[in-house]
Amino acid sequence: MLEPSLGAQAVGTFTSDAWDRNALATVKSSEVISDAGTPSVEPLATVKSSEVISDAGTPSVEPPSELSSAIKNLSPKELLALSVTHLARGKRDSAIPLLELALEKDPEYVKAMLLMGQTLMQKGLLVEATEYLERGISKLLLSGHPTEVEDLDHLILLSMWAGSVYAQQGKITEGLSHLERIATLKEPEDPKSKANYFDGLLFLSSGLLMAGRKAEALKYLRIVVAYNPAHSYLVEQVENDKNDFADDLANSRRRDY
Repeated sequence: MLEPSLGAQAVGTFTSDAWDRNALATVKSSEVISDAGTPSVEPLATVKSSEVISDAGTPSVEPPSELSSAIKNLSPKELLALSVTHLARGKRDSAIPLLELALEKDPEYVKAMLLMGQTLMQKGLLVEATEYLERGISKLLLSGHPTEVEDLDHLILLSMWAGSVYAQQGKITEGLSHLERIATLKEPEDPKSKANYFDGLLFLSSGLLMAGRKAEALKYLRIVVAYNPAHSYLVEQVENDKNDFADDLANSRRRDY
């Protein structure tokens, strides 16, 4: 991962690499699709198993135009579900053309933008990931902050990923602009969205530490601890300027998920 030179030395030497590891430990591919939005797998029965997952290993990325006719006939939701099947087995290169086709069929499909941004980020294609994440955020903010549960959850996740992607590129200010958006949102009532919301505040505290803004980082970290006391030791580490805060934060997220 990229280790950019930070303008201000953050408390606890919190690096973008640790922030990224925290991100990857926090959000799983399956969380992108809500239970209510996951299409049935029955329509995928027309797609041969060999077309879903290649047993020969990860295939090269094929443009949507070279996908089989059975796959081309799938709806955007079905293509997204199929891409998640690939991602669950680590087949990112197989998932990307499916997501591209989903967005070709429905350019306003925010879920696909979110999953594409996440997938490209995990492949290290940071510039490309940024484009999809920003596109999704712009779509959701077109008429102000979203109020629907699913849209709000997507905005939180998109903002988290965008903050992480910018941090990996050394663009801490840009990353914070996305993470600070999460703090302006009302705490969601939906349990899954609430958990993502507080993960976003945890990301924000990380970014603030990277920028050397310790007092603000502690403010949001204490809010997170009020929601999940398991993170209380992180407050102590930051207060005592301990250098292992970054790794412990990343490890704590792995235990939670």
